[in-house]
Amino acid sequence: MLQSPPPTPPQASSASALALTPAAARDAASGRPARPFAPGVSRTAAPGRPARRLLLGAVASLAATAAGAFSPSAAPVAYAADASPRIGDALPRTTLPLPAAPQDRLVVTVRGAGDGVDGRFELRCHPQGGSHPHTQDACGQLDQRTVWGKDPFAAVAPGTVCTMLYGGPATAHVTGSWAGRPVDARFDRGNGCEIARWDSLVPVLPDLRK
Repeated sequence: MLQSPPPTPPQASSASALALTPAAARDAASGRPARPFAPGVSRTAAPGRPARRLLLGAVASLAATAAGAFSPSAAPVAYAADASPRIGDALPRTTLPLPAAPQDRLVVTVRGAGDGVDGRFELRCHPQGGSHPHTQDACGQLDQRTVWGKDPFAAVAPGTVCTMLYGGPATAHVTGSWAGRPVDARFDRGNGCEIARWDSLVPVLPDLRK
């Protein structure tokens, strides 16, 4: 009696083979049974995994943003949009009055020089004025003797060797302000150094060399 050949098991269609996952394909090729998993759950992604990844990514982004905001090398975006002027920014030019320069004003008091010479005289320079008899020449002499680092009214330095030359009883006292500095200087003609100091300020002081 002839027996019919055993039925051939149905082969999976090409579409079904393509639909298998890599793990299922390996199981089918090796002859191992497919690994079970919970019904209704995709093997490619566990439930909640994409959400956890999104949540972790958002937390990491917030942490990086906060670190950049407090980093010394990061420039906050808010500063770039700030319209208020800062140091180094160009400011609009404004017309302001210049501060008034101190006026050069001296009071010269001469005694013991003789009639017509003794007296109290006011000398103003820049601009010139006052009761001094030689305002223009006196201001010019002071301008010429005013050198950076030197005082035209300075006293004779201590220890200076001076000749024992007497030039008379005349004395002078100069007070006021010159080149922005106060002046309070006394003059006499008691020796050669004091005579030379007096003569260096003629005609601020009267010329007694005649």
